Amino acid sequence: MCDTCGCNVTPANEHLVESVDVLKSLLDANDRQAAHNREHFARHGALAINLMSSPGAGKTALLEATIDALGETLKIAVIEGDLETENDAQRIRDKGVPAVQISTGSACHLDAHMVHSALHDLAVDGVDVVFIENVGNLVCPASFDLGQHLNVALLSTPEGHDKPAKYPVMFRAADLVVISKADLLDVLDDFDPDYAEGCLRQLASSAPVARVSARNGDGMDAWLDWLRERLDTLRGEDVAAGAV
Repeated sequence: MCDTCGCNVTPANEHLVESVDVLKSLLDANDRQAAHNREHFARHGALAINLMSSPGAGKTALLEATIDALGETLKIAVIEGDLETENDAQRIRDKGVPAVQISTGSACHLDAHMVHSALHDLAVDGVDVVFIENVGNLVCPASFDLGQHLNVALLSTPEGHDKPAKYPVMFRAADLVVISKADLLDVLDDFDPDYAEGCLRQLASSAPVARVSARNGDGMDAWLDWLRERLDTLRGEDVAAGAV
């Protein structure tokens, strides 16, 4: 898929690849930029959350519902990642929230340098939460630190309950797993949320699991409470460290 993240290197061909050192250098440079991004968010007291999922799992819909619920109490900004179009960023702007679109072209994930560039066009003064909506992909986004504080992985009910077992890197990296489109659970009775959580626990992950429907609001309270708690924790840590 792409040379940037090395996903064209497989166990079958890695002995033929001479660019492993180059790949390590790229990842090291990414991590340095991510640390700089994280310092930027910390200086402004903004909680940065990386949203990851497959395409169509409902990341943008969850953001829209979150803005509707919290727009009067928290200031939100969004960085959108897609291969092409500004469709999702425009949906966010239509809610009155600033959004910067990153068009990655052929890249299957965001990286810290892309986020850094987006921050030149996104004012975070006074912002409480910056959501980074990653490119829809269950593989590569989990391998790149963007400077975020937390990862949230969405698992939509139409995808199947075995995805945490099939894509362990993504779900192991998650600080919260949201089972999205939960209003379909009564219709798609072959999706077992308990099975999905069991797969997550087999990855030695203690991340909480929330069942959320952005469409009808079921489970939104748990998601919003989690956000508020994480923001309070970050602000408390920053005060203790003298960052704000």
